[in-house]
Amino acid sequence: MTSQHKNDEPEVESEEKEQGEEIEVDEEQLPSGAAAIHEQIRQEGEKELERDSIALLWSAIAAGLSMGASLMAKGIFQVHLGDIPGGFLLENLGYTFGFIIVIMARQQLFTENTVTAVLPIMHKPSGSNFLLLLRLWGMVLLGNLIGTGLVALAFAHMPIFDDATRLAFTHISEKVMENSPAEMFAKAIIAGWIIATMVWMSPSAGAARILVIILMTWLVALGDLAHIVVGSVEVCYLVFTGALPWQAFIWPFAIPTLAGNIIGGTFIFALISHAQIRNDMSAEQKAQAKAKQKKQAQQGEKAQKNQRK
Repeated sequence: MTSQHKNDEPEVESEEKEQGEEIEVDEEQLPSGAAAIHEQIRQEGEKELERDSIALLWSAIAAGLSMGASLMAKGIFQVHLGDIPGGFLLENLGYTFGFIIVIMARQQLFTENTVTAVLPIMHKPSGSNFLLLLRLWGMVLLGNLIGTGLVALAFAHMPIFDDATRLAFTHISEKVMENSPAEMFAKAIIAGWIIATMVWMSPSAGAARILVIILMTWLVALGDLAHIVVGSVEVCYLVFTGALPWQAFIWPFAIPTLAGNIIGGTFIFALISHAQIRNDMSAEQKAQAKAKQKKQAQQGEKAQKNQRK
């Protein structure tokens, strides 16, 4: 029964598992520091791909709820800062709150944890690995959208905020919908790229990780870029207050934004990052193979000499 249950669990295909080994993450054993970061993220990606679907869904719902903190903080800052100098900078600092909660609590956020899952696929692009990636993306995105919908519904209809804060929520959310589909798509590519960069920096950030999260997500806010999860809170708020038809959530918002985030964060960043490491690893593997052949040749020559004696 135990072995059957184990076989039912999702498992990523990799060269290390075929050889009964673990992914090497020691920088001294790898050709470069970048390769060590790559392997750490790939190892984390394998763990995410192998997680239970229901666990992924609940974690993603929690992340969607947590991202409501970004809209809440921005709205409160906007009300209380007013027109003071530098108010724009401080108001957009509120955008980082949701990301801090989600990432530090290790919740599943589309464009953050899902970037790590791409590296195992690039390392071994098998059909079963692609299915695991699609399963992860689907469960995380579904959970995030459920969570953002629930928190937007609460903000819209529960007696939590005063009229001034509600009006600020509306102004912030309407600004998102001022973008055309092409602008949504282009801005989402850059946002995806920045979030992926943040993920790449995290393993070497150490105690400064929270600062990296703040700076990178603050940049997304300052650039008025598009993010599928944060934007879902804002657009759903307009839908639930009756300021926007629900169809507008799908188009012009969700489809262009989701496509841009995936292209910018997953494909462009991960492809480029993997390409440089693949060349490093290939050179290292060739050197190791050459050294192994040389050692075997020396051992063969030594054996022949012993036989002659």
